[in-house]
This record gives sequence, C-alpha cells and structure tokens, in this order.
Amino acid sequence: MRSDVVLRPAAAADAADMAEVWLRSFNTALPTVRRAHGDDEVRSWFAHVVVPNSECWVAEEQGSVVGLMVLEGAELEQLYLDPPQRGRGLGDQLVDLAKRRRPDGLELWTFQVNGPARRFYERHGFVAVEHTDGQLNEEREPDVRYVWQP
Repeated sequence: MRSDVVLRPAAAADAADMAEVWLRSFNTALPTVRRAHGDDEVRSWFAHVVVPNSECWVAEEQGSVVGLMVLEGAELEQLYLDPPQRGRGLGDQLVDLAKRRRPDGLELWTFQVNGPARRFYERHGFVAVEHTDGQLNEEREPDVRYVWQP
C-alpha cells in the first residue's frame, strides 16, 4: 500500500482535477476508442453530474489529484489514474476501497479492447459475465461487464 497517496471523498472543488485525470487517462489508455464527448463536455459532466450525484473518491499525492473512483449503487462507474500512476499500486488501493464500500458485490463495464484494465479487474476477482457489440454505449465500442462477488 502506498503511503504517499491519500484516498479521500471528493469535494466539488475536485471536479476539474478529476476531469483532467479522466481525460489524460482515457486518451492514453484508449487511443482507438472514439470519445462520445469533447473535453469541455467531460469537464462539465464531472462538475455538474458526477461529483454532485455520485459517491466520488480521489487519490491525492502532494496536493494533486492523481486518481479517481466513482461508485453508483453497486456499479464501479469510473476508475481512472493519471497515466504516470499506472503500475504503482494505486489502482489496487482504489479497488480495495470500492470493495470495502460495497461489501455485497460490485459490477463494472470496460471496453473489450482495454486489455490492461481487463487483466487488472480479473486479477482482483472480477469475472466477465457479458460481452456486447457496443451498440448500447455512447462510444459504440464493444464492451464487457464484470462482476465481483465476495
């Protein structure tokens, strides 16, 4: 567990930083996936929809947001890390927090093309239970639903 990072509930003031982490992470990890919304729409979505209406957590290192997690009911809706944070244990900490917050189980969606995320979630005990052709998501990208049961 990394001691240099603090996990804390997100505040309204974190929305802009969360959006920037999301944008950098998505653009780095998923360069072939068509984004359904532009940068400013993503920023507005975090400020006016995600942070006010969901259970949001941030990972903070030396005063900067370097990761985020969003829970919506039993859904792990968002988990994004600033690209330089990948492979340093921060994702593990956020998934462990999600499991503590939702001890009865979690589910999530990720794109089929996102091999690193799929391997990460499988390593954490998530099982793929559904694959789609992507016609029901905004990006029109084939995806996969994962479920974790304790």
